[in-house]
Amino acid sequence: MSENRTGKVYLVGAGPSDPGLFTRKGEAVLKLADVVVYDALVGPGIMNLIPREARKINVGKRSSNHTMPQEEISRLLVEEAKAGNCVVRLKGGDPFLFGRGGEELELLTANEIPYEVVPGVTSALSVPAYNGIPVTHRDYCSSLHIITGHKRAGASYDIDFEALVNTKGTLVFLMGIAALADICSGLLEAGMDPATPAAVLSRGTTARQQRLCAPLGELSAKAAETKIPTPAIIVVGKVCALSEEFAWYEKLPLFGKRILVTRPKELISGMAERLRKQGAEVLELPAIRIEPCEVKEELKTALHQLSKYQWLVFTSPTGVRVFFDLLRSEKIDVRTMYQAKFAVIGEGTAKELRKFGLYEDLMPEEYYGEALGKALKERLNGTEKILIPRARIGNPKLVEELLSVDGTSVTDLPIYDTVYEKNELLDLKRMTEQGELDYAVFTSASTVKGFAEAAGELDYTKITAVCIGRQTQAAAAALGMKTIVSDKATMDSVVEKIAEISVK
Repeated sequence: MSENRTGKVYLVGAGPSDPGLFTRKGEAVLKLADVVVYDALVGPGIMNLIPREARKINVGKRSSNHTMPQEEISRLLVEEAKAGNCVVRLKGGDPFLFGRGGEELELLTANEIPYEVVPGVTSALSVPAYNGIPVTHRDYCSSLHIITGHKRAGASYDIDFEALVNTKGTLVFLMGIAALADICSGLLEAGMDPATPAAVLSRGTTARQQRLCAPLGELSAKAAETKIPTPAIIVVGKVCALSEEFAWYEKLPLFGKRILVTRPKELISGMAERLRKQGAEVLELPAIRIEPCEVKEELKTALHQLSKYQWLVFTSPTGVRVFFDLLRSEKIDVRTMYQAKFAVIGEGTAKELRKFGLYEDLMPEEYYGEALGKALKERLNGTEKILIPRARIGNPKLVEELLSVDGTSVTDLPIYDTVYEKNELLDLKRMTEQGELDYAVFTSASTVKGFAEAAGELDYTKITAVCIGRQTQAAAAALGMKTIVSDKATMDSVVEKIAEISVK
């Protein structure tokens, strides 16, 4: 950011909610942002992609509930760009499809502010697709019409319903739930057959997705009876009759489950992707942040004397990654470890080690610190020097087990700190109280503590924690959470456990 140059504004479509439908260009632009001006309909999974250091400005914008008037939003974009910022205007869906993006560009253009537009996947296409409704099908229709269902208070619709009926195409109304009765009556009065298949699609692409299908003549009454929640879209046309046959999203094993994943941000995507493939909606909460330790004399000395150690012990994938980053920064050749053997706490740590062309010599049957210490102790004769590069706050029982072998030398070397993260974008208290979280996944005791720091005062008894390992389970249980432990300390085992308990 610079006071001496004009910044730039990006109008970015965030899609319907599923972060898998966010475009690659949208994500790339978001990573550059100094300031993010976002709407209420931007999904939480996409919000978590915003850089931690970026300033976030919530301008609301749901139907009949605007945190900031459109004119002020446009002026805000100009002011932030003139201050030299890279500004991302993040909108649900597509910025030019009833997103008022054109109005924002008018003021940017008048003030000679550079800008780009990044299109987004519109709910008019994606939400029907997630409900098994193809908006066009050559056996049923040959056109698609997207209409805003929103109207000013007290005003009548400026919609030619007769023209819409005459198209014989699929009609998609956005932002129209409050006026559903008016829309249905307008189409019926224009001559549309009351038996025409229609649907209200609520919270599409999320775990709370709902679909109400009914003939057009009955749709409004049935929607009022079921009180189907917003945000929702209305689809009218013969293709709606295909929804039961073509529905696919709700058939996935974890459909309907909203799962919170807590890991360091750089490790979270693997677990989240596994769960999403099974149909879960995943909320990513980077509850901790990894900060490598400053390379001071003790750390430098240990790294430059690796040849003296017979065992290197790694207690996490993060420890492996940070360790080899340090070797690169200090220009230390891995061949200096030629005589060392490697002990790892579990499969995830072993997998990370293998990325560097090295394979574990020892891994305990149970993946926790004390078990690792006991397994390694059986391999010692009392002459070995052992290096444990790990977090500054590590499990003391590992070292205690190793030091119980007379003559063994153990260097417990802090190479990174675990910093607890705050997250102002997820309202964990509301989600918990309203039962909107099915499970929370914890992969270490530190992520449990990080979650508690981020959540603050919370009724933890309402949270079901799926944990890797005993220490993680103990930390979650100490807060009062209901706990379930995966059979193995691997991400795949966590996903399998969630699938198992979800069908009971």
